[in-house]
Amino acid sequence: MHPFTHFKSLTSLVVHSGKVLVLPVDGSHWVNMKVIIEELHSRGHQIFVVRQTDNWYITESSPFYTSINTDTESGFDEDFIKSFVTELLKIQREGKSVWTRIKLEMEQAQKVSEFHIKSAKGLEKTFESKELIQSMQDANYDLVLTDPALPMGVILAHYLKLPLVFNVRWTSHGEGHFAIAPSPLSYIPMTGTEMSDKMSFIQRVLNVMIFALNEYQIMWHILPYYEALFTKYFGSDLDYLSVFQTADLWLMRVDFVFEFPRPTMPNVIYMGGFQCKPAKPLPEDLEKYVQSSGEQGVIIMSLGTLIGDLPHDLAEVIAGTFAKLPQKVIWKYKGVRPANLGNNTLVVDWMPQNDLLGHPKIKLFVAHGGTNGIQEAIYHGVPILGLPLIFDQHDNLLRIEMRGAGKNIQISTMTEDTFLQGIQEVLTEPSYRMNMQRLSRLHRDQPMKPLDQAIWWIEFVMRNRGAAHLRTESYRLPWYTYHCVDVMLFLGGAMLVIFGVFAALLKCLWRLCLKNKKKQD
Repeated sequence: MHPFTHFKSLTSLVVHSGKVLVLPVDGSHWVNMKVIIEELHSRGHQIFVVRQTDNWYITESSPFYTSINTDTESGFDEDFIKSFVTELLKIQREGKSVWTRIKLEMEQAQKVSEFHIKSAKGLEKTFESKELIQSMQDANYDLVLTDPALPMGVILAHYLKLPLVFNVRWTSHGEGHFAIAPSPLSYIPMTGTEMSDKMSFIQRVLNVMIFALNEYQIMWHILPYYEALFTKYFGSDLDYLSVFQTADLWLMRVDFVFEFPRPTMPNVIYMGGFQCKPAKPLPEDLEKYVQSSGEQGVIIMSLGTLIGDLPHDLAEVIAGTFAKLPQKVIWKYKGVRPANLGNNTLVVDWMPQNDLLGHPKIKLFVAHGGTNGIQEAIYHGVPILGLPLIFDQHDNLLRIEMRGAGKNIQISTMTEDTFLQGIQEVLTEPSYRMNMQRLSRLHRDQPMKPLDQAIWWIEFVMRNRGAAHLRTESYRLPWYTYHCVDVMLFLGGAMLVIFGVFAALLKCLWRLCLKNKKKQD
């Protein structure tokens, strides 16, 4: 028997059937949270998922969990996201300039404020629902599993005094590592800068400025909406940012095959690609279409969960380019079909993306740069042509481009010619596929599968009622103590006193010498 198989069989004997309270985030975040829920359910755990009135992917009925319906809004509803995404795409199509970037930042700051206003009201309503809170307290859950991109699960877990596990890439106020681990700005780029870990002096200046801007946005567009809530329910002992650092475990949805190397913490567990699995056979009609591509193969394109359609002019550029290709194309797209769509292009509302990426006929993945799609492409070794659209997608695809496993095209300047040139370059240059397959080998070369490791650590927290021994207490320190400002001021003051005393002694000796000289004269 393989030692890992024996290890799994032993641990499965000692883990009790736990009760897990899940507070998820909708959209693409739900896709990967559902993977963990289903795996926990398969191991005998009871799962309870908190649903809100504006959920659209999180179904009420499921064989894997019991729903807890609340009369609150998350702020992350379908209409809000779609209008936000549409506006961001519209601004980006105006061209890449300083003014465009300012408009993007202003639009995002406004939407962030709107989101947190709804989120704070939802939390207040939840705490006022005595019956709901009492039922949660009486349920004796073993832990809370949440995605901290929304703060409700984080704050509720602290209120209920339950162990807390994050399924995380982002918190409500930025990239997860910045909330938990030391993050030197000299080689850790801020999200949105589209820079690598090798920065020039000018880039480091820009990185620090973006960091300062981000801190300003947190200060003025997030924290004010929760001050009254924290004062009312937690007093002065805890603030909004510190409550995130009380989590027992951070299950990070990346690994260092994808992410740039950086400092981390003992309670951060990397599970990048945990949702990936070997490809299953395609449905018969889809398999027939793929096989009809012959030697040329198939290109697939997906824009993820949140982006169903595109501006009409951009959709026509994509359709026109695909029509010129000898390959067959499968395009997941819910918008109005472009008039110039070619006979070689199959447009679908949904496709088995993981199974397609694992098919030997797939030559290229045209992707928007979401984490889920990128991790599946790495797992199956399929090179990427990136069309970054919104949020973190530019930075995600930059990491693939830096590793030589793909090429990126900006939609602000994309034409049929540039899109066609990008496709042909990735298809004909062998290094792209070779580099992606090398990443695939590195990703798979692990002692435990990422999903197994994530589940083991969740069960570890259940067994031990937390993981406080892995958690730093730095969040309890004032900022000046954390950065040793008080120590530096003390040492600086001590040095000044020493130099002052030394200078005074020299002055006295000098005067004494002068006095003795005068007497001698």
